[in-house]
Amino acid sequence: MRSMTVLLLLGLLSGLALADEQSKAKKPQIVRAEEWGSQPHPIPEERKHTPKYITIHHAGVDWKADRSPEQFVRSMQGWGQREKSWPDLPYHFLIAPDGRIFEGRPLEYEPESNTEYLLQGNIGVEMMGNFETQRPTPQQLESCVKLVAWLGQELSIDHENIRGHNDAAPQQTSCPGRDFHRYLKSGQFIEWVKQAQAGEAPQIDPGPPLEKGPTEMVPIEARVEQ
Repeated sequence: MRSMTVLLLLGLLSGLALADEQSKAKKPQIVRAEEWGSQPHPIPEERKHTPKYITIHHAGVDWKADRSPEQFVRSMQGWGQREKSWPDLPYHFLIAPDGRIFEGRPLEYEPESNTEYLLQGNIGVEMMGNFETQRPTPQQLESCVKLVAWLGQELSIDHENIRGHNDAAPQQTSCPGRDFHRYLKSGQFIEWVKQAQAGEAPQIDPGPPLEKGPTEMVPIEARVEQ
């Protein structure tokens, strides 16, 4: 009888462990840095940090689909190295209009910024496009939710520490743009993240345009890299 009870308890615990594992947010597919042709410079050891925040950005320039996302990421890296003396991309992840997630600088190092706020502890997630004049695509929203849910889960980041760039640096920037920040301000984005972390498929609805726009989404089509 005792052995039967032990077996039943072990079976119950195993089932609970399996259910817990299935409820977790899964790691989204990510285009690795070496796949898009990253050429980083060494980052000083003193810039290592412990992530505590996930800070969301937009590129701040209209996406015109005149180049591939790979070209955009490489250009951003090269510009930062030439013009700003940044060793690598300023962000840890970048999300293309088609939803692909590109790996940027290693998570163990703090990001870069053109604004003044404490960079230590921040994970930078950037979406291509200008969400003052364009709307994020459903693919971008979905990928951002999946990525943030997985990062928050794996790094034990509290939901209240998921924010926009303008939350970290108020009065310095409108980033990540009014059409994306609305989801953070309303709490809708965090609800989507919670659903993903519970193993559910969030029903991500961008909703109608804001009263004063923008009205057009970032174009998904882009020149395919040869």
